[in-house]
Amino acid sequence: MRSRAPRPQGGFSLLEVLVAFAIMALALGVLYHALGTSVRAAAEADRHTRAVLTAESLLAQHDSVPAGGLGRAGSTPDGFTWRVASEPYPVAGESDPPWLLQRVSVEVRWADRGRERDFRLVSLRPEAAEHP
Repeated sequence: MRSRAPRPQGGFSLLEVLVAFAIMALALGVLYHALGTSVRAAAEADRHTRAVLTAESLLAQHDSVPAGGLGRAGSTPDGFTWRVASEPYPVAGESDPPWLLQRVSVEVRWADRGRERDFRLVSLRPEAAEHP
């Protein structure tokens, strides 16, 4: 009787399976990192957008500024602190201008992943005329 030569078996070797798992683990790690970075960036953009909207809203409340100027501060329930302040703005070349301007500054601050962030909005507003 003749012995038959062993027939090669089909399938993957243990080494090939380990290499495939290692490649898959690296690919999943890269995808997980990219997804995490995207989520953090989206959350940061959302907080910045809400800070801008808060500043614009505060500025829109002041079409004109009282003669004494502005000086207010506060906070929002979602963790923003804000400050509104004004100072006289000199009109160049006029010793007695027909109008007075105030430089209004709105600053919004918030904490983002342990860092202090801020957004500042500055505009000129007319000083309200005093009524006797």
